[in-house]
Amino acid sequence: MDFHDIRFPPSLSFGSVGGPQRRTDVVTLANGFEERNTPWAHSRRVYDAGLGMRSIDDVQALTAFFEARFGQMYGFRWKDWADFKSCRSAVAVAFDDQVLGFGDGTLTDFQLVKVYRSGDHSYYRPITKPVQGTVRVGIEQDELQEGIDFEIDLATGVIRFASAPDSDLVVSAGFEFDVPVRFDTDRILVSVASFQAGQVPNVPVIEVRV
Repeated sequence: MDFHDIRFPPSLSFGSVGGPQRRTDVVTLANGFEERNTPWAHSRRVYDAGLGMRSIDDVQALTAFFEARFGQMYGFRWKDWADFKSCRSAVAVAFDDQVLGFGDGTLTDFQLVKVYRSGDHSYYRPITKPVQGTVRVGIEQDELQEGIDFEIDLATGVIRFASAPDSDLVVSAGFEFDVPVRFDTDRILVSVASFQAGQVPNVPVIEVRV
């Protein structure tokens, strides 16, 4: 996939609006009951980068970033300020934030995931763009050392252990992460007069699958 491993300026994404989007097909039957189905196993994040613009300098920075990505052509990293950690935003990342799985004595690769729980139901979100220097990994109660005990692929979010964790041992991780996205438009329309009057450009951004 065409992807540039560069983050959209966090100072510009800070004021943006966005979040998860799902697709659900709803069919209403003749008796008034419904049948609901979804073709998506995972949600897709959508954002509006235009709302983060506070000055003409910000707009120029946005334009430069947009041009360097050739509009919709190349994806990039996006910091979702509402959801960018394996834990709550107000606390520090810990190696036991998220359970990735259990060892079986042979498996060495584990995908980073973040679990969203409500009641008896959970959604497991694959994390494919961890932030360098933030990933902490542990087995049971022991934190491991990157570069010695494991390596992390920052392009896929896959952890590879130097030796497979023993059977039934809990593998966990904590991390910060970005969302892989692209611009959802091939043009940006800006009026300096309108911007100074409080009207911001519409710059849609959408998550891409990796």
